[in-house]
Amino acid sequence: MAGAGDSKLNSRGLRIVVVGDKGTGKSSLIVTLDNVFPVNVPPVLPAEKLRKDFFPEKVPVTVVDTSSSVENKVKVEEELRQADVVVLTYACDEPTTLDRLSTYWLPQLRGLEVNVPVVVVGCKLDLRDEEQIADLEQAMSPIMQQFGEIETCIECSALRNIQVYEVFYCTQKAVVHPTAPLFDQELQTLKPQCSRALKRIFILCDYDRDGALNDAELNDFQLKCFNAPLQPSDLENVKNLVQEQVPKGVNYHGLTLAGFLFLNALFIERGKVGTAWTVLRKFHYNNEVRLDVDQLPAPIKKAPDQSVELTNEAVEFLKEVFSTFDIDGDGVLRMAELQDLFSTAPKSPWSEAPYENAAERTLLRGISLDGFLSEWALMTMRDPIYCVEYLMYIGYAGDPSSAIRVTRRRGIDRKKKQSDRNVFQCFVFGPEGAEKSALLKSFIGRPFSDGYGSDNGDLFAVNTVDQLQGSKTLILREIPEEGVKQLLYNKDALAACDIAVFIYDSSYEPSWKETTDLLLKVASCGEATGYQVPCLIVAAKDDLDPHMAALQDSTRVSQNMGIDAPIPISTKLGDLNNVFRRIIKAAEHPHLSIPETEAMKSRKQYNQLINRSLMIVSVGTAVTLVGLAAYRVYAAAKKNSSG
Repeated sequence: MAGAGDSKLNSRGLRIVVVGDKGTGKSSLIVTLDNVFPVNVPPVLPAEKLRKDFFPEKVPVTVVDTSSSVENKVKVEEELRQADVVVLTYACDEPTTLDRLSTYWLPQLRGLEVNVPVVVVGCKLDLRDEEQIADLEQAMSPIMQQFGEIETCIECSALRNIQVYEVFYCTQKAVVHPTAPLFDQELQTLKPQCSRALKRIFILCDYDRDGALNDAELNDFQLKCFNAPLQPSDLENVKNLVQEQVPKGVNYHGLTLAGFLFLNALFIERGKVGTAWTVLRKFHYNNEVRLDVDQLPAPIKKAPDQSVELTNEAVEFLKEVFSTFDIDGDGVLRMAELQDLFSTAPKSPWSEAPYENAAERTLLRGISLDGFLSEWALMTMRDPIYCVEYLMYIGYAGDPSSAIRVTRRRGIDRKKKQSDRNVFQCFVFGPEGAEKSALLKSFIGRPFSDGYGSDNGDLFAVNTVDQLQGSKTLILREIPEEGVKQLLYNKDALAACDIAVFIYDSSYEPSWKETTDLLLKVASCGEATGYQVPCLIVAAKDDLDPHMAALQDSTRVSQNMGIDAPIPISTKLGDLNNVFRRIIKAAEHPHLSIPETEAMKSRKQYNQLINRSLMIVSVGTAVTLVGLAAYRVYAAAKKNSSG
């Protein structure tokens, strides 16, 4: 279903599909919308478009009747897949048709993955035996508990035109103002995503940040959402009602968050779910209780070798947020403080890979300001729109597009011999056992693990690196050895790479040979695609005796390819030889440390030879032209003297 209830629904229209057992009154229900019950009702009606002003919301509505015959099953399934809401009928005088809702129809809808609201309608109310009333009412409760997609149940009579209009009004409301995303009918409480959204709205309206909405703030909220102020007496009545039910819902300053949540839950319980949706939509939430896509920046247009970073404005906002939620002022957000920070968002964006273990954390999973900003830098680089969405959830009130910027193309950086980026991404290549993962762990302060295990997985580590000119953010991305071929198959694979590091086990010669092969593959890919990147070689396990042949060959290869000599490190001893600063320094100067393969050198020599030949030809042509001009001057002078 498209984003029902949002602004797009008005132009696209609402599609109601009516299904149920044969003889339950589907067609009669639809045809009686014209306030006339016909003598002869066709078995299946053609799709009927209601006039736009049929309902107060003025949403275009199409009602689709369906056949109950087996031979039309495929067509019915096609109609259901296009539905915005399903009307599921049973006959009030036939209890077996009610039983079929839970044994056949509702399981079938789930099997077809028809994830739309369902309105259960009991037709032929005029024919029901009064003795059946209690049994039918008792039967509906377990069905609604088992199938949460049921939005509401209603009974009607097409013959006597009882509640026919209300049936279709309920179906429209089920889409425009659905209860399911907001309220748990079984538990009689707001759903978590609804509570989080309302908490964000409360904070946005609490201008003085005192934890309560005073009378002026409540009136501003009322005007924004409903275009009408509250009278002083109305305000007092609201607060008295809240205080009676929730003692902590009102304090000296005004209506607290607990009181605000209680009021919205009360509206829904009393059937005024539209009131809650009016509030949510005024603050740009869609039917999934997420910020509407229209509020987010448009898809970012950039070249493959451009990246996206947070602006200074966004970084300063995040620093203020960090300070606000660092209640104890210890420079670290504890897990509880971090959860509170994201309590106005649908979920914590860092609870899953690749963010969960990407930044430096304390033993109790707390995060420093550097780690906090680093996580946001990683989010921005990987999914800038997702990042901006979460900035808005935690209170960023500026223009969403002002939170991010697109960097300069790396090709331009090479020409200018300087990068303007604040965040650099480094691809870490190396064979199994070369300590790629250990390098990433050491970057974010994780302890060294005894033994040299195998490296698996496409992992990230992000942290700030202090430089003389100020700190930069470095993102290390570990490239599994088995994933190199697939990575380089993509012609833009190296476009996102600011610098590549090749790490090998300096005590094991085969490790160096495999690393050489990886270096050549990456260098060749860069030359072929135009995305050449600076490269550094890291000789790991410097705490072990080096393999001399590998040591000598690695020095020779680095010299031949025109890059720095290998950097020896020992993650076990914690001796990292300033490797991360050296990575940043190489990335900041993208015209240096670019390896040249023999093929590239041959091409350069060939181009130089061609250029030299063209110069000789050019000079020879110039000499010939000068000689010809001199001869013409001589001939003219001779002619004049003889004359």
